[in-house]
Amino acid sequence: MTNFELQQLVEHISKTAFHQPFRHRASFNNRLKTTGGRYLLATHQLEFNPKMANLPVFEQIIKHELTHYHLHLAHKGYQHKDTDFKQLLSQVGGIRYAPDIGQHQKTQHLWHYQCEKGHDIFRHRRFQVGRYRCGQCGARLTLLGEVLNK
Repeated sequence: MTNFELQQLVEHISKTAFHQPFRHRASFNNRLKTTGGRYLLATHQLEFNPKMANLPVFEQIIKHELTHYHLHLAHKGYQHKDTDFKQLLSQVGGIRYAPDIGQHQKTQHLWHYQCEKGHDIFRHRRFQVGRYRCGQCGARLTLLGEVLNK
C-alpha cells in the first residue's frame, strides 16, 4: 500500500464511519515499531506503522487514530482516558490497542568475562577489563566474547 492509497483509505473511513471529512495528511512512518499509528497534535497529521497495513485489524487502527483526530478538532476529550474517546471509539468499531507483532523483542547481547580464578561474569555493556576486577575474589578479568541471549 502506498501513501496515496493510505490517504484515500483514511478519507473514505472518515466519511463513512465519522460522517466528517479528513482534511490533513496521512502517511506511513517506518520508525514506528510497537504502535499501530499516531496522531500529531500540532499538525493534525496521522502516521501509521507500515507493518500493520497487511493485518486484518488495520481499518480499526485507522478508526482509532481518526477518533483522536476528530475529537481533538471538536475540542473534546481526545486522550485514551477520556470518556468521549472511549464512547466514540466503541461507536465506530475501533480497537483500543494495536496487536503485538513482535517488533519490540530484540535479541540481547551479553558480554562474557572471566576472572583468573574462573568466576564467570555476564554484562549487557562492554567495559575495559584493565579498569575493573572480579567482585568475588579481586582477580583480573579477561573478555571471553559475546553471547547471544534470546
